[in-house]
Amino acid sequence: MSDATPETPAADNQRFAPLWEDPAPAATRGRPARVNRAQVVDAAVAVADASGLDAVSMRSVARALGVGTMTLYSHVPSREHLVDAMIDRAYADFDLPDRELPWRPALEAYARGYWSLLRTHPWLLSVNTWRMPLAPNVFDAEESGLRILVDTGLTAGQVVETIAIVNQAVSGFARAAAAEDADVSRQGTDYEAYWASQTDFWQNTFEPSRYPTMTRLWTVGAFDNGATPFELRIGALLDTIELLIEKSGGSAIPSFDDCMAVPWPDPDTDCPAPPDPSD
Repeated sequence: MSDATPETPAADNQRFAPLWEDPAPAATRGRPARVNRAQVVDAAVAVADASGLDAVSMRSVARALGVGTMTLYSHVPSREHLVDAMIDRAYADFDLPDRELPWRPALEAYARGYWSLLRTHPWLLSVNTWRMPLAPNVFDAEESGLRILVDTGLTAGQVVETIAIVNQAVSGFARAAAAEDADVSRQGTDYEAYWASQTDFWQNTFEPSRYPTMTRLWTVGAFDNGATPFELRIGALLDTIELLIEKSGGSAIPSFDDCMAVPWPDPDTDCPAPPDPSD
């Protein structure tokens, strides 16, 4: 067995640093650059919005900008870095809720903002959310969601888990909507027309006795206002979260000032040690 271990490229240490830097000022001497980094990223986002993330390559983005492929490498060193910047740029479109809203309307606004983001940039649904770029707009969105629930009495773990559940619920609706978009485009039949064409099945094939639960719910109109692929319905989820908050033990998560005031690390607090700026 080999003792060799996978190596992390040294460049990865600085992979996300450019996302936090202010745009470089335009050069005052020499030939002006034909495009800047922001234009490169915007063009890549436009390609992904139109044709999906797989359509994004250094070549396709350069073609959209009318420049040579090598021009892009002076702004982003690889497609991986470009996708990081695209995600951060897309998240700038996340309409975050007002900080002063009570938790429930704030959480609903957060969910609807995320829904709108995924409908505007459906290629985000193909991004691995477990490895999101360490980017300012991504962090702004995560901070906004966590802030909504941090002082509701939920435990720290419940806060993180609850926001993850909301995100997954929203992305599930958005994924269904994207699939419906694809079927409408491919088949030329919209959602209502498709189901209207299935009347014969319900009248002549469906067996109520085989599916008694579905029949009971259908009889009382439970499916009349069911979610369609183009509607975000999370009322029941918010009701469940409200019950969780009401039954919580009123957990007190340390304040930011408390976390920053104690020596690091302190075994008597719940605050982890901050990162070492020298690392």
